[in-house]
Amino acid sequence: MDAIQQHMLDTYRAARHGEAPPPLPGRYDVAAMRSLRDHRRFTRVLAGRPVHPVRSGLRTTVSRLLRREGPHRG
Repeated sequence: MDAIQQHMLDTYRAARHGEAPPPLPGRYDVAAMRSLRDHRRFTRVLAGRPVHPVRSGLRTTVSRLLRREGPHRG
């Protein structure tokens, strides 16, 4: 049974019992992903790690390259 068939069955059962129908499949997927992302960021902050490890790694590499003095001409 796929998600649509399960939703149709749950909607039928809810109608028979006089309850509100369930939300459509996938309706709150984006909100769930955002909540997971926020929780992971919060956990990283509490642990003292950078929130964006790739970005912070790139940032330190670029700043190191920019601070490095080039060859002096003249």
